[in-house]
Amino acid sequence: MDYTHLGRSGLSVSRLCLGTMNFGPLTPPDEAHRIMDRAHELGINFFDTANRYGGMQSPPSQASGANEAHPGWTEEILGAWFAAGGGRRERTVLATKVYGAMSDWPNDGRLSALAIRRACEASLRRLRTDHIDLYQMHHVDRDTPWEEIWQAMGVLVDQGKVLYVGSSNFAGWHLALANERAAARHLVGLVSEQSIYNLMTREIEMEVLPAARHLGIGVIPWSPLHGGLLGGVLATEGHRRRSGRAAEALEANRDRIAAYETLCAELGEEPANVALAWLLHQEGVTAPIVGPRTVEQLDASVRAVEVRLAPETLSALDRLFPGYRPSPEHYAW
Repeated sequence: MDYTHLGRSGLSVSRLCLGTMNFGPLTPPDEAHRIMDRAHELGINFFDTANRYGGMQSPPSQASGANEAHPGWTEEILGAWFAAGGGRRERTVLATKVYGAMSDWPNDGRLSALAIRRACEASLRRLRTDHIDLYQMHHVDRDTPWEEIWQAMGVLVDQGKVLYVGSSNFAGWHLALANERAAARHLVGLVSEQSIYNLMTREIEMEVLPAARHLGIGVIPWSPLHGGLLGGVLATEGHRRRSGRAAEALEANRDRIAAYETLCAELGEEPANVALAWLLHQEGVTAPIVGPRTVEQLDASVRAVEVRLAPETLSALDRLFPGYRPSPEHYAW
């Protein structure tokens, strides 16, 4: 496994981040524990979760333990794994998120100082740990002043309950404003931004990625396979039925995806690993999030760190899936 710093921080994280959103509703706790054990064996030290994870992610007929599904379940699964000892917590860079409401009661969501404090304490209890390494705002809160947000985050840092602060789904100007207001309070500010980014969804190249590079904010791409469309979907089409938006997206992009899978076959690499490797070739990207449901899926994804894409391959991928130039050049001239 390769490692890099998370943004401008001194924190070393693996080039793949283990996503845990499937843990609970789609992946039973015992299998989730095996996946995390295997991640450590493979050298993956960076785990991502969220306080909301654990609610229903699929229809009950497809979910394991569907009657148990509830927000917070995923953090509880991680907490039980940490409690098993063996250096599990000490060897993990633990990232979780705050913003999503855990109930319909007022102040049980978003980013008020009260909500941040309560959410952090609740996550610590579920995770059975005394600190969160990376505490990420799951969305921007347009109703809460940055002075209030950073005051709350600063208290958590001073208490040792949070070490680093990150964001998710922020616009480029949100990153700039957040770090400006943090600097005014002599705080480190954001060290990471978690955005949707893959060969088929490249909008962050206009604003978010340039801002993150300039500010020293590491980018953590989520949905690196675009919901599975970049994971060899045509090869498994006869075995896995897709419906709704997934089926519509496949039909709208069938020709491009077919050409992509042909290119991957010529390279002798699995499509999923080419998609992950492409992200690892992008300046500013720290670690794409992989969300395996099984140990076997996790094992398969590690190959991506070793894949080196030649310039002509990168150009071919850009022709198949055109990207964006930084603003304003992209639309101004």
